[in-house]
Amino acid sequence: MTAEPDLDTLLAQSRRRARLGLWRRNTSDWVLFLAGAGLILWGVFAGAQAMRYNWQWYRIPDYFWREIDGEIIWGPFVRGLLVTLEITLWGALLAFAIGLAVALLRLSRSWAGHALATAYLELIRNTPLLVQMYLFYFVLSPILGIDRFWTGVLALAVFEASFISEILRSGILSVPPAQWEAASSLGMRGYATYRKVVLPQAVPLMLPPLTSSLVNLVKSSAIVSTIAIFDLTNEGRTVIADTFMTFEVWLTVAAIYLVLTISLSAVASWLERRARRHTDP
Repeated sequence: MTAEPDLDTLLAQSRRRARLGLWRRNTSDWVLFLAGAGLILWGVFAGAQAMRYNWQWYRIPDYFWREIDGEIIWGPFVRGLLVTLEITLWGALLAFAIGLAVALLRLSRSWAGHALATAYLELIRNTPLLVQMYLFYFVLSPILGIDRFWTGVLALAVFEASFISEILRSGILSVPPAQWEAASSLGMRGYATYRKVVLPQAVPLMLPPLTSSLVNLVKSSAIVSTIAIFDLTNEGRTVIADTFMTFEVWLTVAAIYLVLTISLSAVASWLERRARRHTDP
């Protein structure tokens, strides 16, 4: 008779099978990714070759920075990236503040506040961002007396806040009613309930969609180029107008946006894991 394998052996075999399955899945995912990326790149280069396009990648680094007499001169890509980051930062702060106010109005018992927040959501979410940008620039900007930079920031913030408000509201509502009742039975009120009971449970659920909103804000910021703000996209258009390096410039601009959004997603994933470690029993 053969001896039955002990529990440790079975667990070790199970772990090996799990690692093997994960390795196979990861390998197949990477193969599909590389195949798709290769197909896209092949299409771009094949199209450029059919157009007899003259590639000039060697000129691209000069549009990041140049060193003249020992001094670094930042190029249009870096200047545009800094403007994009500034727009994203202020837009995210304003969008969160507006979104929080709208979420609280939606959760309040005031019918007037609820109706006002609902009207805002329906109006903003069902009209194009480009149209809103033009309305802010040509209508509200002269009335409020603000420059084009803050006009673009405000338009982006108002648009993105319509999504953030629903994320915040759904995150708060995801906390079971029993938790609210338990906090109330312990004598907690208002701020203490949110800080000690609601937010520790809601924040890990909010982080992934909030990250998506921030990434969407970064990508949507390119629309400020329509009102002559020299962000990364507009700087790219200026370089193309000067050099006619259409393929190189747009591929470079797209790569910068990609690195920026992936970095934001990675930071948000780290924050989400950390938040879950602190809330898990």
